[in-house]
Amino acid sequence: MVVGVLQLDLHIHDCQSLKAKRGVIKQLISRVRNSFEVAVSEVGDQDLWQRARIGIATVGPDRAVINQVLDRVLNFVERQGVAEVVDHQIELINL
Repeated sequence: MVVGVLQLDLHIHDCQSLKAKRGVIKQLISRVRNSFEVAVSEVGDQDLWQRARIGIATVGPDRAVINQVLDRVLNFVERQGVAEVVDHQIELINL
């Protein structure tokens, strides 16, 4: 079994409050969940207006497939245009 984790550090442009940030992040998380059937959560930078850290996780039997899913999620988030991906990390764990 392989567990794949993707951590995204995002910069949200034109965001002037935590309420506005929550709306953007909530919509992004919902789109990712519905499109890829992965677990998604905001895991850091909750008190910053224009920054967010999102964690995405998935499980499967094959490293190549899990890596491909996480790469597609990363590309999907970048194409949404609601936030700039400043940094990302992918980790694959064999169990």
